[in-house]
Amino acid sequence: MTATLEPTTTKGAPASTFDSLNPANGDLVGTYPIAGKADVDAAVARAREAAGWWGALSFDERAEYLLTWRSVITRRIAQLADISHRETGKPHGDAQLEIVLAIDHITWAAKHAKKVLGARKVKAGLLMANQAASVEYNPLGVVGVIGPWNYPVFTPVGSIAYALAAGNTVVFKPSEYTPGVGQWLADTFTEVVHGRPVLQVVTGLGATGNALCTADVDKLAFTGSGPTGKKVMAACAENLTPVIIEAGGKDSLIVDEDADLTKAAEAALWGGMSNAGQTCIGTERVYVHERVFDSFMTEILDQAKGLRAGADAGAKIGPITMPSQLKIIQSHIDDAIAKGANVALGGSDAVGERFVQPTILTHVPENSTEITEETFGPTLAINPVKSMAEAVELTNATSYGLAGAVFSKKQGMEIARQIRSGMTSVNAVIAFAGVPTLPFGGVGQSGFGRIHGPDGLKEFTYAKAITRQKFRPVMMHTSFTRDAKTDSRVAQLITVLHGGKQTLK
Repeated sequence: MTATLEPTTTKGAPASTFDSLNPANGDLVGTYPIAGKADVDAAVARAREAAGWWGALSFDERAEYLLTWRSVITRRIAQLADISHRETGKPHGDAQLEIVLAIDHITWAAKHAKKVLGARKVKAGLLMANQAASVEYNPLGVVGVIGPWNYPVFTPVGSIAYALAAGNTVVFKPSEYTPGVGQWLADTFTEVVHGRPVLQVVTGLGATGNALCTADVDKLAFTGSGPTGKKVMAACAENLTPVIIEAGGKDSLIVDEDADLTKAAEAALWGGMSNAGQTCIGTERVYVHERVFDSFMTEILDQAKGLRAGADAGAKIGPITMPSQLKIIQSHIDDAIAKGANVALGGSDAVGERFVQPTILTHVPENSTEITEETFGPTLAINPVKSMAEAVELTNATSYGLAGAVFSKKQGMEIARQIRSGMTSVNAVIAFAGVPTLPFGGVGQSGFGRIHGPDGLKEFTYAKAITRQKFRPVMMHTSFTRDAKTDSRVAQLITVLHGGKQTLK
């Protein structure tokens, strides 16, 4: 969708609403309020009050609400997919796919929060043998979530569901390009909890997001561009609010000489072109062993026949949701060609007013923006390499570190471990995103913090350590009554325990 970033004013007064438009044709999808600072603060205050009830529920009770919400989403999946389709322009099938993945994550978070976060005993050690030790993970309180427009269900739910399962309430600011999706998610959850403001949505533009950053939230989870992520961090720093940042990527797919080229080409095509290339964990670079480069190119170009962007039922690629991205995609393609890249498919003329046709470039100079900067469009830069060592070196020669993929029959795991990224798939593409038990996030300019899995649940809690004295210690060393004899005994004990040469068993 395109949003009215400069909302229309009436008689000089600030605009109070903005429009959500279908990026495929410009049709109006809906009109939504612009929440100001007072609105955001009020929502957070309501969330704070609701946190008393929600946080006091047992893990099982919260799980029941979350699983009911999951069932509601499942039964109404066509309705939610239609809103996503109209606001993002993505095909119905792709909209449904991300909802399916989100449903699976809601289920996992609901069913595993108790095991991951519940109180458990830990060993106290010989020095503190008189103590019973335990640790538990308590909810932070109110969590703010700022979501993206490219996957308006799957991505924010990765924070929302895990924060809720951990016992927090949530105030969610969806992208101005997909406010309808965000409102739908909040409304359906509110139905489930009988009107309580456990999950609320605040719609608006950048100022609304900034207001959420500076509001009385206990943590903020952001997904979006790196530059915006830095602004989010700066705003949150005012109140020392901790953040999770999931920013962009420039992910590569590596193809070894023993790879299944048909599957590798299929994965590269999907990773680079699905969702019109508007995927932070998608494929933008491909490094292929020179011995199979020509065969790989033949295969991927054959598979790309008939693949096109459009608004009709036969098109498998939708429009570019954010209009300003068209100029970036155009500049990257033109820069690569100007520096000597070969056009295998598409090219400079592939960029239209709303749609970008699939573009594949080869022998792309490593200093071109098509290699160094996030394109976020349906383009692939495919280059031959002499070895997997070179492929890894080029893959890691970026400030980003989000995800990636490796296709190799023998060395897949070995190569994957050498890639500096938070996530890597072997003989598949973006498979990690569909595995609820795995953490999701990046390093470097791709951000920090994790959603999904046990790590994702713990991100929205604080660890609470508790000791309980079972009996008086033999040596009371935490008291002013301690004497020199006690000090000597403590020194002797620690020498016996740790002074000798130790071997790992």
